[in-house]
Amino acid sequence: MDSVEAEQPEAIPSSPPSYKTELIHVFWHEGMLKHDTGKGVFDTGMDPGFLDVLENHPENSDRIRNMVSILKRGPISPFISWHVGRPAQISELLTFHTQEYINELVEADREGGKMICAGTFLNPGSWDCALLAAGTTLSAMKHIIDGCGKISYALVRPPGHHAQPNQGDGYCFLNNAALSVQLALGSGCRKVAVIDVDVHYGNGTAEGFYHSDEVLTISLHMNHGSWGPSHPQSGTVDELGEGKGFGYNLNIPLPNGTGDRGYDYAMRQLVVPAVEKFKPDMLVLVIGEDSSAFDPNGRQCLTMDGYRVIGQTVRGLADKHSHGCLLIVQEGGYHVTYSAYCLHAILEGVLKIPVPLLSDPIAYYPEDEAFSVKVIESIKDYQINTVPFL
Repeated sequence: MDSVEAEQPEAIPSSPPSYKTELIHVFWHEGMLKHDTGKGVFDTGMDPGFLDVLENHPENSDRIRNMVSILKRGPISPFISWHVGRPAQISELLTFHTQEYINELVEADREGGKMICAGTFLNPGSWDCALLAAGTTLSAMKHIIDGCGKISYALVRPPGHHAQPNQGDGYCFLNNAALSVQLALGSGCRKVAVIDVDVHYGNGTAEGFYHSDEVLTISLHMNHGSWGPSHPQSGTVDELGEGKGFGYNLNIPLPNGTGDRGYDYAMRQLVVPAVEKFKPDMLVLVIGEDSSAFDPNGRQCLTMDGYRVIGQTVRGLADKHSHGCLLIVQEGGYHVTYSAYCLHAILEGVLKIPVPLLSDPIAYYPEDEAFSVKVIESIKDYQINTVPFL
């Protein structure tokens, strides 16, 4: 695997902002760009033979290139500290994934790749990228655990939150966020809360901690249900965990078209109270900009303003419960340009920057949150009457 030199942040302006804020420690390795997902009809890899122009698979390297560049050259760059990622070791993967599943991936890579499930292609070079994504996320968490910084962001691909202990799914091979949670628990953290705002259900993370009361998994997602054998979980409110873990998996399936005000209402009415009751000593924010109004892979209507408020809300929870410690892990977000803008907004919110540094170039979407509010209220009633710790 190729090595890279440590990437340096852009120079801080000679007249920095008058307010003080934390740095965000971004963990990244350019080797992850080598995961080639191909072309076809959307994510199928299929060429029907009658289209002159085939599109890139939505989980392509261009989306991540723009995320890297906006953090290096955008207004937020003075608040970013860059760190080079690393590949994970097999022993580290086994803290979450089964030996049989890892063997399957290693063998697939040795044989030149395979389709893991619909839309999820392990191509030549993909396994090295998956190892980089996992190891880079672990390094980001370790940076926090070792006291080197309070806020880390793992800017990684392939994404991971659909990967279950024994099954890949939804463009994901290894569950980067879940591996970092296991590292935190193994390093002395008693409780970890995971807040997932990707537009799709974080089923892999939920599955891995479904029997645990040490990890609170909260997923806000569009109400898409199961999509086949690789994703048997439905993401409905009644998937609450089992055994000791009952009540510690909270699903918030939001109706299509939920926008900034709807997401903020769900955060304030459902997420914040649950985290307050759980009292974690480590917080993980799993982000996907595919909840935006313009994403090809989602049907929600968040704009930069909505993402910024989510970042502010989660930072407030981290300040209160985990001494400001927060790991952010990248997942989806498939609009090649707008995803980068929305990332910028999330991180502005996490940094508690009082005035937006970057204006929204395209967002105008009239929002009627009335139906979303009704759905959120019904979820709230169900959780209060069903979940013991609430």
